[in-house]
Amino acid sequence: MELEPLASGPVSDPLLSTVLRPPARAGASVLILEPETALRGLVQRTLGRHFALVETAATRSEAEVLLRRCRFDLLVADTGPSGTDGLVWVEALGPRGRGMELILVASSPDVQGAIGALRAGACDFIPKPFSVDQVLAAARRAVQGRGLRRDPLMFSPQVARTQAPGAGLAGLVGDCASTREVCAIIQRIAPTPATVLIEGESGTGKELAARAIHARSGRTGGFVAIDCGAVSSELLESELFGHVKGAYTGAHQAREGLFCFARGGSLFLDEIGEMPLLMQAKLLRVLEERTVRPVGGNELVPVDVRIIAATNRTLAQEAGAGRFRKDLFYRLNVVSLRLPPLRERREDVIPLARHFQERLSAELRLPAPEWDPWDLDELRRYAWPGNVRELRNVIERSLLLGRRPGRCICEPEAGQAPQEGDRDLSLAAVERAHILRVLEVAGGNKSEAARCLGVSRKTLERKLKAWDCDAGPE
Repeated sequence: MELEPLASGPVSDPLLSTVLRPPARAGASVLILEPETALRGLVQRTLGRHFALVETAATRSEAEVLLRRCRFDLLVADTGPSGTDGLVWVEALGPRGRGMELILVASSPDVQGAIGALRAGACDFIPKPFSVDQVLAAARRAVQGRGLRRDPLMFSPQVARTQAPGAGLAGLVGDCASTREVCAIIQRIAPTPATVLIEGESGTGKELAARAIHARSGRTGGFVAIDCGAVSSELLESELFGHVKGAYTGAHQAREGLFCFARGGSLFLDEIGEMPLLMQAKLLRVLEERTVRPVGGNELVPVDVRIIAATNRTLAQEAGAGRFRKDLFYRLNVVSLRLPPLRERREDVIPLARHFQERLSAELRLPAPEWDPWDLDELRRYAWPGNVRELRNVIERSLLLGRRPGRCICEPEAGQAPQEGDRDLSLAAVERAHILRVLEVAGGNKSEAARCLGVSRKTLERKLKAWDCDAGPE
C-alpha cells in the first residue's frame, strides 16, 4: 500500500478547480433498450434531464456494444415479443449485466409476467402504454435503492467482525492489516480533490474503491466509468471528449463525451494502462488545460471533473519501458492506492466466502451446502489468481451445482476437486492453467474468455503472447 507524499502543501488539482454550472442531474447512468424510435427518443429526453448519462439502443446487439464500452447503473429494457426473453438476455450478459438495476417494459399488462420479472430480479415492471413520468419515477426509485443492492465484490455495507478504521466510509469484509489500511487511506483522501491512481490485479475491487472515494468526496456530480481497454482507439477520443455533428461517418448528431457527463463529479478511467500512446497525449492536454475539444470541433469546453484512474499493470514500470507516457503517469500519480490481491490477505478469504454465500443464497433462492474443514482448508490454500471476483464465482458455482465450495475451485465445467499435485503449483503456473482452461471452455474465443476472467482482451492477449499460446481466432 502506498500513499504518495504531498511535498508542496495541500493536495490540489487545477483541473478540479474550474467551476461549471451546478449539475442538476443525478449521478447515475442509464441505458434504454427500446425498438420503437419515437418512444425511445421520448424516454431518453425525459431521463436525460435527470440523470448524468443516458444512452439508447434499438436492438440487443447495439445494447451489448454500449455495455462493453461503459458501465451503467440502470437498464430500462423492452421485454421482447414473448414477454420473458428480455430477462433471459439480461441473464446471458453475465458479468456485464451484474450490478445494474433492471426495469422491464412489457407490451401487455401481464400479471404473471410482472410477478416472474420481479422474482427474477427486476426492480420494476411497467406495461405499455405508459407515461414518461411513470418511467422517471421508477428510474429514480431504482437508482436510489441501488446502493443497498449493488454487488459488493470487495466493499460491503456489511462490515466484518472487526471494523476497519473508516468503516461506514468504506467497510471491507475482513479485518486483516491490508484491509484496514485500504479503509484508512480511502477515508483520508476521499474529501480531497486529488487525482487518484488505483493499482491492483484484476478482481481486487478497483472500481468499487473508486466508487467509495467518489461517494465520500462531497462532489455533487455523478460517477462515470469507462474501460479504456474495451473501446477501440478510434472511438475512445469521441467517448471521452464527445464529437460534433458530421465529425466522422455516422456522426449524425453532436454528442457530449464522458468528461462532460461527469461534470461536477468523478470520471473513472479503468485500465488506463491500455490507452494508446496518442490518446494519452490528448488526455494529458485535457488534464493540464482543464478543457476538452470535441472531435471535429473548434470550441474548447471547460470541465470540472475529479479523475480516478485504475490499472492492473505497474504504471511506473510501463512508463520506464516506454509503453506509457511518463508525463501522464506523473500527472495521474498524485495519490496512489494499491489494492492487495486476495493471496496477500488470506485471513479475509473465509469471511468473504461466507458473506458471498449468505448473499447469493438469498438472491438465487438456493440452499447453501454445508462446509466441512476440508472446504475451509481448500479455500484458504488456493492461490486465487482471479482474486475476490473468482472467489465470488466459486461460491456462486457451489450454490448452483449444489456442491461444496472446495470441489468447485478452478473447475468451470465439471466442478471436480483439484488434483493433489495442483496444490504445489506456483502462482504463475496456476494462473496460466486457469486462463488456458477458461479459453478452452470458451472455444478459443478470446473476447468471451476475457469477459469470463474479468479482464480486458488486451490483457489476455498480452499473457498469451508471453506464454507463446496464441490460441483461437478471436
